[in-house]
Amino acid sequence: MKALTYEKFGGPDVLAVKDVPEPHIGPDTVVIKVEAAALNPVDYKIREGHVRRVIDTILPAIPGWDVAGVVVKAGLDTPEFEVGDEILAYARKDVVSSGTLAEFASVPVRTAAKKPAGLSFEQAAALPLAGLTALQSVRRAGVSSGARVLVHGAAGGVGSFATQLALLEGAATVVGTASERNHEYLRTLGAVPVQYGDGLVERARAVVPEGFDVILDFAGGSSLDTVPELLRDGGVVASVADRRARDEFGGQYIWVRPDPAQLAELADLVASGRLKVEIAGVYSLEDAAAAYRELEGGHVRGKLIVRP
Repeated sequence: MKALTYEKFGGPDVLAVKDVPEPHIGPDTVVIKVEAAALNPVDYKIREGHVRRVIDTILPAIPGWDVAGVVVKAGLDTPEFEVGDEILAYARKDVVSSGTLAEFASVPVRTAAKKPAGLSFEQAAALPLAGLTALQSVRRAGVSSGARVLVHGAAGGVGSFATQLALLEGAATVVGTASERNHEYLRTLGAVPVQYGDGLVERARAVVPEGFDVILDFAGGSSLDTVPELLRDGGVVASVADRRARDEFGGQYIWVRPDPAQLAELADLVASGRLKVEIAGVYSLEDAAAAYRELEGGHVRGKLIVRP
């Protein structure tokens, strides 16, 4: 089969499409024909060697954790699925080696859910990592009816899901930080957009003078510097990018985990039209390195998809 691979750590130039053996099927895995896979920033951070303290990489490696496809082989202990099922998965494994940017991929059943008929393969592939990160952040931070929520990085892949999910959980107001060019997009999601950077405190306070019940950080950098001025007493901060959320502010520092029930919930929300998926572009496997270059430029709104 053809797969996107890299044999050493580095930038997009180390990526190449090569013929590799089809993936092994274990007792609690299925092998799928990949219909679509999505790119995530963690993919290139792993490829550059920055995540080796967290997860091992065995070279040569195939990148990718997000995937949607059709089951072609089922392991010995996989009663959840059978050949022919259409599934989506956050197919993260304990070691980075055989990922999803390939014609076929092995998927642990603990990471997968059945794809609803009303969901395209592109939409399904865009959901897992970003959608689960958003949902777990919203719920662990305790967003509930009437909450006033600030979302840093609201126009990104995770932030746009979190903005919508916070409103679905009953938030009264969601304020989202973003560049000016993404403000109208945030309005379509139901958020009140504000420009990040100098003057953020004043702009956010103009919308929610009493302070926020929840601050969700999907941007990192200096995003949490304003927590003391914007989080109300008793409020909660959660971040996927800055340990200060937990260590300084007593909140949540989140590393997303696979959850098939939550993934199925997200898929049903999209299929029913209650949750929007923004697709920024669709690439072939041969052009996947160019897709990563676009992602690494830092200005992608929504998800980039690869179809083998």
